[in-house]
Amino acid sequence: MTTQTQAGVIVQVPRDGAVDRNWREDTPPSIASHEVIVERLPAGADGRLGQPEAGEIVMSVLSPETFTAEPEQVQGVVGGAAAGTQALTILVEAAEYLREDELAVVLGAARRSHRLVILRVMADA
Repeated sequence: MTTQTQAGVIVQVPRDGAVDRNWREDTPPSIASHEVIVERLPAGADGRLGQPEAGEIVMSVLSPETFTAEPEQVQGVVGGAAAGTQALTILVEAAEYLREDELAVVLGAARRSHRLVILRVMADA
């Protein structure tokens, strides 16, 4: 990771979407401490983010609750990814909020893999 991306996880959310609004009122500790970086991206007319332009998609989940319900799955796909330079991308189809415990699962997996992980929230729940 470069000094520009010291964080192991970048979370991409629709600008002014539910997750973005909720985090403005209640910022999770890993974001406040800059362990996790947030990118607020413009959504399409339908309120959804488009498919990522870069990165290797390694997982897609319906909601972030999957991370705490099945942490071994996250650890397996992130930790099991072959060495490479592209970021590993996890797509979340819809979310209203991403909690600290959900972020911690992804952050922990990213730390063990030594690869940048992009967590992309596609739309509001």
